[in-house]
Amino acid sequence: MLKNHVEQERPGEEELGRRLEEARKRLGALQMQIKEHGLPVLVLMEGWGTAGKGSTIGKIIRNIDPRFFKVATMAAPTEEELRKPFLYRYFARIPEAGKFTFLDSGWMDEITGDVLQGKLDDKGYASRIDSVKRFERQLTDNGYLVMKFFFHIDEKEQRKRLDALLVNKDTSWRVSDSDRWQNKHYDKCLKVFDRYLDDTNVSTAPWYIVDAHSRKWAQLQVLEMLCQGIDVALQNKSLAVPLLQNTFPLEKMPKLGEIALDKTIEEAEYQEELDKLQKRLGELHNRLYRKRVPVIIAYEGWDAAGKGGNIKRITGALDPRGFEVHPIASPEPHEKARHYLWRFWTRLPKTGHIAVFDRTWYGRVMVERIEGFCSTNDWQRAYNEINEFEKELVDWGAVVIKFWVHIDKDTQLERFNERQNTPEKQWKITDEDWRNREKWDAYESAVNEMIQKTSTTYAPWHILESVDKKYARIKALKIVIRELEKVLGE
Repeated sequence: MLKNHVEQERPGEEELGRRLEEARKRLGALQMQIKEHGLPVLVLMEGWGTAGKGSTIGKIIRNIDPRFFKVATMAAPTEEELRKPFLYRYFARIPEAGKFTFLDSGWMDEITGDVLQGKLDDKGYASRIDSVKRFERQLTDNGYLVMKFFFHIDEKEQRKRLDALLVNKDTSWRVSDSDRWQNKHYDKCLKVFDRYLDDTNVSTAPWYIVDAHSRKWAQLQVLEMLCQGIDVALQNKSLAVPLLQNTFPLEKMPKLGEIALDKTIEEAEYQEELDKLQKRLGELHNRLYRKRVPVIIAYEGWDAAGKGGNIKRITGALDPRGFEVHPIASPEPHEKARHYLWRFWTRLPKTGHIAVFDRTWYGRVMVERIEGFCSTNDWQRAYNEINEFEKELVDWGAVVIKFWVHIDKDTQLERFNERQNTPEKQWKITDEDWRNREKWDAYESAVNEMIQKTSTTYAPWHILESVDKKYARIKALKIVIRELEKVLGE
């Protein structure tokens, strides 16, 4: 893109000033429409060192109500971020509906930097590109406007700016070793940047090349393109997104009605197995920490199926410093205002730790689908998005274990009545539980479709027959141990 880029003719000073004033006013007016329509806008500023990314952001945000934007300077990943998936720190910073987020450098800078430093080979680069394209597509599919700007200057202009900064002791600190290296190896960097821009230039999130030789001209280009992008996004906000065909390998799974629920275990055998399996799981947890393997255990199931007791038997074997249980309820306002996967990305464990989710991202294709909390296009698209999310986790090195805790309708009624009639258990039963029970058939149909479409070979579903809760607990422990032994090579 850079080699073949044809620069626009720069306007004269008078026209430049007039258009800048018009663009500033236009952006000021558009921010109210963004707020009204709940359009989240993510602006990524990439480019050469000293090209003016930061100063341009500073000029642009003067036209926006400070309550409605955030600016993040994406420096090198912190130690904590290095122990999370590559996309974690970017997903964590996506804006709420009706607001802007400006990123001063981002995933392009990180990927191309790793390529130039020899940290990413061709295979690793290709994997990162796939991750980025999925990330950007998931955002735009879910109503985000993603605007990507590359600030371009030639080698001579960059050297001139570096020299000007270095000669003044008050500004010399702004010149990094990376900036010097970049200018010294300009042609090599140009080749890597050009390849990345070509590989990630897509119609839903295209690159805009900014001629940054003049700071005022660069500011005008960004302002005008940003306003144009917002206009188009607002016009297209109600359009449905085409559904992608699944490309992930799936395991054949039975329907819930085909699963025998008569499996039981005797009390003596249960206690013996529980002690043995919890001891083994505790040993494996220590090895997971030493080998820095992250684990995600996801629980879904019928109300009163026994998820809580099952989770307690898993976590009872673990070092409390190395795991966290996340009970997932209805999203809070700040969570609802973002991509539905945001609240799960931000709860992922670091390497060597375990995250247990009591309810999960699968709410998108169950409760949100059935209760009408999202559109049909949203939940139909979510199967592929969830498969992509879990693939990202597995490629990062995580073990993803998914449980559906299963009972029949009669067993649920017995447990509901027991909770209702037992004072110390009444807190467990709510009006919502009874309402959900009335929709059993709709939920069963949704769960069957969910399991069929998201039981991938890399993150399959495991059905826990939980009419006998103790049987289900032992089965869950055995599955977790088996999956951990597999990844640890034991």
